[in-house]
Amino acid sequence: MLCAAAALDKKGEDLVVLEVDQLTGYADYFILVSGRSTRQASSVGENIVRVLKKAGRPALGIEGLKEGRWILLDFGEVVVHVFHQPVRKFYDLDSLWGDAPRLEPQAAELAAALPLPGKPATQ
Repeated sequence: MLCAAAALDKKGEDLVVLEVDQLTGYADYFILVSGRSTRQASSVGENIVRVLKKAGRPALGIEGLKEGRWILLDFGEVVVHVFHQPVRKFYDLDSLWGDAPRLEPQAAELAAALPLPGKPATQ
C-alpha cells in the first residue's frame, strides 16, 4: 500500500487498487490514479518513485514520467498507472480490468505506510 499512500500524498485522485494476480502472469496488483494536469500526474509519479526507492524498492521500469499523460511504474508485483484524467477516461483501464477484485485501502492504513521524517517506510 506504500505506492497508494505515496500517490495520495501528492493529491492523486480516483485511486483504484486492483488485484490482478488471477488475470495476468506479470503482476499481482495494478494501481490506477489520476492527476488533474500533466504536471500533477508527473508529481504523483515522481513521489511514488522517490518513496519506494527510499523504502528499498526501486522501480524496475518507468515510462512517461516527463510527459505526465500516462505514467507506467513497474515495481514487479505492483504496476502503477498514473494518468492525466482525460487520458485515463480515454483508455478506460478501469473497465478493461473490470473483472479484477478491487481493494479498498483504509485511510489509516495508508497514512501509516508513509514514512515520517526520520522513520523508515513500511512496505
